[in-house]
Amino acid sequence: MGAGHAHPLHLAHDSLVHRLPPQVKIVAVLLYTIIVVMTPRDEFVAFAGYALLIVVVTALARVPAGWLAKRATIELPFVLLAVALPFAGHGERVTWLGMSLSIDGLYGAWNIFAKGTLGVLASLLLAATTTARDLLLGLDRLRCPRVFTQIATFMLRYMDILAEDARRMRIARLSRGYDPRFLWQVKAFAVSVGALFLRAFERGERVYLAMLSRGYSGRLPAPEGGGATTAQWVASAALPAAAACIGVAAILR
Repeated sequence: MGAGHAHPLHLAHDSLVHRLPPQVKIVAVLLYTIIVVMTPRDEFVAFAGYALLIVVVTALARVPAGWLAKRATIELPFVLLAVALPFAGHGERVTWLGMSLSIDGLYGAWNIFAKGTLGVLASLLLAATTTARDLLLGLDRLRCPRVFTQIATFMLRYMDILAEDARRMRIARLSRGYDPRFLWQVKAFAVSVGALFLRAFERGERVYLAMLSRGYSGRLPAPEGGGATTAQWVASAALPAAAACIGVAAILR
């Protein structure tokens, strides 16, 4: 990973959030998400407060609201599932616009929508302010299992290479006049996937042997420095601490 690998979710801005070490941002987002998930579904004021915190972090990180909203559409399948709950739920029902809706289903739909949206937005802000390489370094500094971080590192390093191999294979297939588009033509696609897997497997063996010949002992060298100061930990703790205060205040209210 000597050369930086950008990912489409990262925004290269210079902001207070961008400058924080990755490990403190990972912990802050994780704690914030846990607090949101633990909040009872009928505490509407608490969820409004959580959303306000996301707005504040978005402004500090200088992430455009349109960029965030566009990529948050990844949760649409879950939203569609939530829409079906009021109709399929049981128990007490209420009539709205001529439709019979389950009250428990309405609460369930709100629970999925509110918590899912806040979690997705928090994750997108983490990705927008931290490169993929820094995310892996942050996980490593948090003592994440070594096997996981190294597999993810190699996946990130060679993902572009595999994508380019797949593109060349598709161009070669099209240049020979074969463009499978229907289900009964799936054999060509399956053959391409198999060939791509074999190439990746053989390349992985060659890379591993080359690493062993250069003294690889099971752990990649970590870059020097990168530790977080007390002030940085305190700054990152502001998000989960504020969320915890909002949740407790809403429940006590």
